Amino acid sequence: MRKHFFAVFIVISTCLVAPARAQDAAAPFDGDLQRLAEILGTLHYLRGICGNNEGAKWRNEMQALVDAETPSGERRARMIAGFNRGYNGFQQTYRTCTPAAAIAIRRYIEEGSKISRDLTARYAN
Repeated sequence: MRKHFFAVFIVISTCLVAPARAQDAAAPFDGDLQRLAEILGTLHYLRGICGNNEGAKWRNEMQALVDAETPSGERRARMIAGFNRGYNGFQQTYRTCTPAAAIAIRRYIEEGSKISRDLTARYAN
């Protein structure tokens, strides 16, 4: 499932880059991108405490999203704030990996995959 999430993530990144560069104003999919950024921040924290030895994998995925979207100004700040909100929100709740954290990881991967699929279906050329 994670491979599917990453594949869809890459497709979204490449499909959305052209419309975003054409205009720096808010794009119709910005809410979904901010949610995806928040999910990536959550996964970066939770996968770290659950000992998955992924290092900066989820942070790198976020960087790839920002690099592909090339937002500036307020759009960039909102994406980064979403990532940080996801990370900090779970950092305050979980200090160790628990069964609930493992369930949250699974649910966030599923939600991220769904957002990726929906964005691809709606905005891919």
